[in-house]
Amino acid sequence: MAASSVMANSFPLPAGDVDVIGSVQRIEAAQEDTLLSIGREYGVGYEEIRQANPNVDVWLPGEGTEVVIPSQFILPQGEREGIVVNIAEMRLYYYPPAQAGETAMVETYPISVGRMDWSTPLGESKITEKTENPYWFPPESILTERAQQGRPLPDAVPPGPDNPLGKHKMRLDIPGGAYLIHGTNEPRGIGMRVTHGCIRMFPEDVESLFERIPSGEKVRLINEPVKAGWTGTDLLVESHRILPEDAESPFDPLRSPPLSDAVASLALILKRHESARVDHEKLASAMAESNGIPASVSRQRPTIPALALQNPFTVHSVAE
Repeated sequence: MAASSVMANSFPLPAGDVDVIGSVQRIEAAQEDTLLSIGREYGVGYEEIRQANPNVDVWLPGEGTEVVIPSQFILPQGEREGIVVNIAEMRLYYYPPAQAGETAMVETYPISVGRMDWSTPLGESKITEKTENPYWFPPESILTERAQQGRPLPDAVPPGPDNPLGKHKMRLDIPGGAYLIHGTNEPRGIGMRVTHGCIRMFPEDVESLFERIPSGEKVRLINEPVKAGWTGTDLLVESHRILPEDAESPFDPLRSPPLSDAVASLALILKRHESARVDHEKLASAMAESNGIPASVSRQRPTIPALALQNPFTVHSVAE
């Protein structure tokens, strides 16, 4: 099952004016399934699979229960090259170089990111070092935290089942040198905000990347809880719930991002598609739900021009 998730995450790269890859799937759970095992098989993380199936028991979905697989994604804005990590989405995108005559592809993987008190930094970076079967040298901050919790750590953790880095690590060019893309010995936590700032991946996913990504590969770290994209005929919005700024724990309830985030994302798309029309009711519904599944916000009948987004809080009446 683990190996299949790598293949599930690879898609042909769409043309430059198309921003959407994949499609939402629906499957029936088997008796032995959990939402976490299904998510891993189909390449989605904990929060993604849980938010797409709010009425399904995480540990006992039940044989024959329909499970929604949120396997459609809007590509992040910006250059489609190297590695792009969207912290808010808890997802990594990789654009492998295509050889002459080959179809360009994009791969996407669920990740875990930093807790609020150990946030993952944003900006441009690159891979500076790759290590297989790494030792883990906990930084002083983690040693102190664990000592205060009564769970002291050694200064060095050797490779093996107790090493939280798993079998592969790739160091990012971020001041301090402590930020990594790495595997895990606790795959159930993938798709949660539980790390100390590093980017954690399923073991099979990071192994696949490790084998192909060279040192020096560009990495762009962004924070886009709301993405907007074009299918060629339809305008979609993908919204992800976020931790409130005043959250005291990474396990506090997530909330929908503000409407202004959607407006900012849509404004970028509408520069390319000025004839598009936005249905404000659909947009409000998508933002309220914020389940991570792309939703159409196009209005097919004559309606509010896209320029109305300049004031998203204006109430418009539209004759049907």
